Amino acid sequence: MRQIVLDTETTGINPKEGHRIIEIGCVEMINRKLTGNTYHVYLNPHREIEEEAIAVHGITNDFLKDKPAFKHIAEEFIEFIKGAELIIHNAPFDIGFMDNEFLLNNSSVKKTRDICTVLDTLALARDMRPGQKNNLDALCRVYGVDNTHRTYHGALLDSEILSEVYLWMTGGQTAMSWAHESEGTDPKNKNAPRAVKLKGTLKIVSASADELGNHEAYLDKIEKKSQDVVWRS
Repeated sequence: MRQIVLDTETTGINPKEGHRIIEIGCVEMINRKLTGNTYHVYLNPHREIEEEAIAVHGITNDFLKDKPAFKHIAEEFIEFIKGAELIIHNAPFDIGFMDNEFLLNNSSVKKTRDICTVLDTLALARDMRPGQKNNLDALCRVYGVDNTHRTYHGALLDSEILSEVYLWMTGGQTAMSWAHESEGTDPKNKNAPRAVKLKGTLKIVSASADELGNHEAYLDKIEKKSQDVVWRS
C-alpha cells in the first residue's frame, strides 16, 4: 500500500478569493514504512501573501520571486501522488487548493480524488478524541512526537511530523521504521524476532498495599456477578 503524507502552505485561507499554493511537501510510505522518498517544492503564486499567512509559515514574497509557478511542476507533482492514498490533516483545505491549481493551470488532472484516495487525519482524530483539541501540535503532545524544532509551519516538516502521528494513531508503529530495513535479525526472514539489548537493570515497581486492596475489592465485585473469577484461579 502506497501512502503519501501531504501538506501545503498558501498565500491565504480561501482559493475562491484568489489565494494560491506556495509550498508542497510530501513524504512517501509503503506498507506503513517510510521509504525516504519525498517531494518538496516552493512556488511563486504571482500574488501577494497575506501578513497573517506569513506569520504562520514564515514564507515571504521576496523568497518566492525566483521559484517556479505551479504550472511548471504540475505534471511531476501529479505523477508523484497518482494512485496513492493521501494522508492530510484537514484534508478539505489542501484538496481545495490543489483542485483549484489543477483547474487554473489546465492540468491533465482536474480533481485530486480522480487519481488518489484521501484520508483526513483531523476527521480521524475527532472521531477518536471527540471534544478535544486535535490540531497537529496537540496530537504531538498526546502521542509523544517531538515537534520542538517546529518554529513555523512548513509543508515538508509538517508532513514528516504527521507521518509519525498517523502511525501512532493507527497502530502504534513509529515513523522511525524504514521500508528498506529488515524487521528481524535474520536477513532471510524479515519477520524473525528481533533481539533487544537492554543496558542496565529494569526497574520493577510493585503495587502498594492500598492498590492491592483496591484490586481485591474490585475482584470481589466481579465475583458477586460471576461464578468464576479467572484472576483468582
